[in-house]
Amino acid sequence: MEISEIRKMSSEDLKKKITAKKEELFTKRMQASSGTLEKPAELRILRREIARMKTVLKEREMDGEK
Repeated sequence: MEISEIRKMSSEDLKKKITAKKEELFTKRMQASSGTLEKPAELRILRREIARMKTVLKEREMDGEK
């Protein structure tokens, strides 16, 4: 997911998307620990997407405080 796509989303949508991505990451971690994960790079991709979304939320929060 591109950062431009993330910035277009509302804060509510971002929070829902973060929750969904965290659940997906948990599932992927369980697959990795059991040895059934086909693409280990998916873990890194999911973590980065979550971080991007959290960064945008934090930026919006900081802009609101100013």
